[in-house]
Amino acid sequence: MDFTIPHDLEDYYAELVSFIEAEIEPLVAKDDNIRFFDHRRENARTDWDRGGLPNHEWEDLLRQARKVADEAGHWRFSAPKKYGGKDGSNLWMAVIRDRFAQRGLGLHNDLQNEHSIVGNFPFVAMFETFGTEAQKEEFILGGFEGTRRVAFGLTEPDHGSDATHMETRAVRETRDGVDGWRINGEKMWITGMHVATHCALFARTDGEDGAARGITCFLVPNPTEGLEIEEWMWTFNMPTDHPRLSFTDVWVPDSAILGKEGRGLALAQSFVHQNRIRQAASSLGAAQFCVEESVKYARERKPFGEELARNQAIQFPLVELATQCEMLRLLIYKTAWEMDNMPHEEIERTISDKVSMCNYWANRLVCEAADRAMQVHGGIGYSRHKPFEHIYRHHRRYRITEGAEEIQMRKVGAYLFGYLGPRRQG
Repeated sequence: MDFTIPHDLEDYYAELVSFIEAEIEPLVAKDDNIRFFDHRRENARTDWDRGGLPNHEWEDLLRQARKVADEAGHWRFSAPKKYGGKDGSNLWMAVIRDRFAQRGLGLHNDLQNEHSIVGNFPFVAMFETFGTEAQKEEFILGGFEGTRRVAFGLTEPDHGSDATHMETRAVRETRDGVDGWRINGEKMWITGMHVATHCALFARTDGEDGAARGITCFLVPNPTEGLEIEEWMWTFNMPTDHPRLSFTDVWVPDSAILGKEGRGLALAQSFVHQNRIRQAASSLGAAQFCVEESVKYARERKPFGEELARNQAIQFPLVELATQCEMLRLLIYKTAWEMDNMPHEEIERTISDKVSMCNYWANRLVCEAADRAMQVHGGIGYSRHKPFEHIYRHHRRYRITEGAEEIQMRKVGAYLFGYLGPRRQG
């Protein structure tokens, strides 16, 4: 077995570091942009008078970073070559995301809004797999060109983890001789609707409540008559771009369907594995950052004339966190490598439990590491002059939003006891 990171990956990461130092860090140093990353970050990023949405200047800076990264050939790295990417593998993305997060807060990789100079594009995989040729051209190429942005409309106010009981309904209706659908319902936590041109809206078109079949995905333009943003949900980590939506007699033609009618839930689940393994790598990297910063501080701080690090009460919790980081890194890299070496449709049937293990444990670990870093640093660790409170508040959401950890643990349990996966009996 060879656990060595490939030389070409090491070379590419060195190229990324040089790019960050030459192009991204000067952007941060320009015009007091550091305010988005120092103790003023939450206030600088948030437009408090506009419902708590991201500040225009903050989003403009993110666009600038993506633009220069795209021009340098980095932003689309994970996308297929035919769309200007480099067919970046899951293993390479895991290593890059892990190491990016280990660098700490920065414009190179700010996951509060899924921003990175090496982008993650779950919708590309979704449209590539399920879209028509016209939809691929419009939404994949349009997404990279900035003319299309799709929000993911699955969760509802009364139905989170269990999408099979969603109450949003779509019924057939012909208007002006065009076959289509009339949609009514509510959605919640639909991230990015303030800039989205479309909402990938999931609605029941057939079947009974609780059935996996009978849910269809519709590409609903934003704005459109009957689609209302009711409120922006303020969160633990601001700014917010997570609204509660209502759909009242919204009509779309048949051509707005993405994938097959009634098979939308399978579509929704098709790209969670890529998202989860990459997000796990980011949480791991952030946890490692918290450990390393704590070690550094404990060697520098000298209460009562002796290094803080001499105390086993300081050492042992960090030893445990460092050990978990090392073990988790091996599982994440191994799982990402396995994903790269099997057909996409095999992942759900064979190693979906391993992806869930990586994700829920990494999200829990980073919260523990950030909390420990605050404790080691004392009062300054609790302040916003250190990044630990930001890391905790940001990554805490992933224990809920990337598939709640209880749901992912249930997936692992189903594989372990043979209700799903390779051990399944009957």
